[in-house]
Amino acid sequence: MCGHCACGEPPVPEAPPAAAGRPVSLEDSLLARNNHLAAHNREHFRAAGVRVVNVLSSPGSGKTALLERLAALAPPGLRLAALVGDLATDNDARRLREAGLPAVQITTGQACHLEAAMVHRGLEALAEAGHPLTAVDLLLIENVGNLVCPAAFDLGEDLRLVLLSVTEGEDKPLKYPALFHSADVVVISKSDLAEAVDFDRPLAHRNVEQVAPAARLLEVSARRGTGVDALLELLLPASARAAALPVG
Repeated sequence: MCGHCACGEPPVPEAPPAAAGRPVSLEDSLLARNNHLAAHNREHFRAAGVRVVNVLSSPGSGKTALLERLAALAPPGLRLAALVGDLATDNDARRLREAGLPAVQITTGQACHLEAAMVHRGLEALAEAGHPLTAVDLLLIENVGNLVCPAAFDLGEDLRLVLLSVTEGEDKPLKYPALFHSADVVVISKSDLAEAVDFDRPLAHRNVEQVAPAARLLEVSARRGTGVDALLELLLPASARAAALPVG
């Protein structure tokens, strides 16, 4: 893989042959390869001092709108960039660039999730566009809208942020436990619509806490900006927090 970034990382090894009597599934092989590449991405991120957030949710939950608002509220001096995954179109990346956030679209074709290798290629594209990792403090990865497949694929991120829109209903954490259980932060989005859709806030909180008891839970409205400053403060790299940069 890393003939591209010249880091000296050897090629990804082929999956070992199955031991006698123990078949290795294609899924096991794919995940093992992805985990190897994710660890390699993580080495690059740490060497550059970049904090990386993997943003996951169902389609239409407000990922792009939230990233637009985060860019608008970013403190002076905080250098952000984004990678955006979608099966087709570059609509979301164009929206983010119009909001002032350097962004590269990763078009996955038939793949319903991002993989570590896709992220590595996205980083190369960011660098070619003038935004190498050394010029980024916070990298936001907007994953493909899907509550199933992305749960299994590590991208090398520091934080996994999962959105639950009030328009989706309170039971999504119970229906898709793997993704929510993997979250470091759960964000209830579109909170300004909660009353209009009869969103049961206490029930939603209980469901999140049941499936992801260790996750931080926040409510935000990207449209109104409610709660976004608190989320940004949570996502800030340690260097920015140490510098006590103003938020909001």
